Amino acid sequence: MAVSGGSTAGLRLVIALGGNAIIPVGQEGTYEQQTAITRETMKQVARLAADGNSVVMTHGNGPVVGNIVLRNDAGMSVHGIPPMPMFVCGADSQGGLGFMLQQSLQNALSGIGLDIPVATVVTQVLVDRGDPAFAEPVKPIGPFYDEEQAGLLRDENGWTIVRDAGRGWRRVVPSPAPRKVIEWEAIRTLVEAGVLTIATGGGGVPVIRNDDGLLEGVDAVIDKDRAAALLGGLIGADVLIIVTQVEKVCVRFGQPDEEALDVMTVDQATKMLAEGEFPPGSMGPKIESAVSFISGGGKSVIITSSEHILAAVAGDRGTTIIPA
Repeated sequence: MAVSGGSTAGLRLVIALGGNAIIPVGQEGTYEQQTAITRETMKQVARLAADGNSVVMTHGNGPVVGNIVLRNDAGMSVHGIPPMPMFVCGADSQGGLGFMLQQSLQNALSGIGLDIPVATVVTQVLVDRGDPAFAEPVKPIGPFYDEEQAGLLRDENGWTIVRDAGRGWRRVVPSPAPRKVIEWEAIRTLVEAGVLTIATGGGGVPVIRNDDGLLEGVDAVIDKDRAAALLGGLIGADVLIIVTQVEKVCVRFGQPDEEALDVMTVDQATKMLAEGEFPPGSMGPKIESAVSFISGGGKSVIITSSEHILAAVAGDRGTTIIPA
């Protein structure tokens, strides 16, 4: 296991599934394709549960929530159905993807003779309404538009739309930092009761406290790995597993002297972040999340691809980040 000197069983794990664990690059993203990929991933999660580990899963929702927003627009233009706010679309994606993961995991557990309860929690994540991210939206969502479409959508909806050279125009939304997982105590209670839990999907539904101190949804996207690291700290997780498109973290990525890393310490990771080794649009947030999780008391972080989860937990694949 990635925990130095530790066992591979009896740990509390948070597994942050990237979009490629549900919709791999190059596929259309049909329900059948999503289910086929999810089944294979959940077989590995079932084996981790069989070894006596408690598991909380989070997941990305990028392609899915973008499609929900498109259906929103189509429903308005074709049938006159009032569109829902983007934060409601995020909640919708949590329910749909949570169902898929939940059912696939239940079937995987049944396939190895285990009867362990599984539950999905639609989760809100508190953000600061004064977060600078709200003044500078940067997170792309939805399809590309031509210039005329982009102008109409900007004027009609008040969207922030930016140009992506060579591909067209695209909506961007704020990506504020997660401050608190609202349902964390309920999630911890489920985990302590032996329930395999799916929560904080898509980084959670972003909410703020209004002037009356009440929760209120806001249109934004929270980085799912940062939210997973926060949740892991709140529920006392031992290990955070970040599932992405590559087997290992690499330095000098894409260059002739690219080097894959088996292990690095928090100090090494922090130093390389400061030197710009991990770009903010790709590996950067994952390394930042790893540093945050371990600094908050986590034992280790594993970064690997969906097909190598079990092998990475055994220490044979992936990159492990440790305190020292």
